[in-house]
Amino acid sequence: MKILVLAILYSSIWIAFSGHFDFLLLSFGVLSVSIVLYTLRRMRIVDETPIKFQMNAFKLATYSFWLIKEILKSNITVTKTILSQKIQVKQNMFNVPLSPKSDAAQVIFANSITLTPGTITVETEKNSLLVHSLDFSDNTEDEIADMGNRVSACERKGK
Repeated sequence: MKILVLAILYSSIWIAFSGHFDFLLLSFGVLSVSIVLYTLRRMRIVDETPIKFQMNAFKLATYSFWLIKEILKSNITVTKTILSQKIQVKQNMFNVPLSPKSDAAQVIFANSITLTPGTITVETEKNSLLVHSLDFSDNTEDEIADMGNRVSACERKGK
């Protein structure tokens, strides 16, 4: 059953992104989706791994809008840094404690850090993330911890 749902999902994504309905492109889409599904089946990911997504969809959507705003603000800051006559950056690597508990929330948190210009998640550890910041300031760690708290707020309670 999962393989059928994935086939429909992947095919829909292929068609939505391509926007073309030529025979050749649709054939490539069918071939690509088939290869991906075959690979997933051979890796025993599709039927044996339960899908657990323990996030509140409404809160996650709200978080997404907040994240887009933060990405735009960071883009402006990084652009100003790059275009300035005298580039002065204070790079730093530091550990951020993982406040989200579920695997999905931890991945969303780590990817959110990387999506925000000027920061990147370098390494994930059991209880923390190693983060590199292009322009480290006194409140950088607090801002990233706030991001982690916002992701944690999206998790469903009791799971």
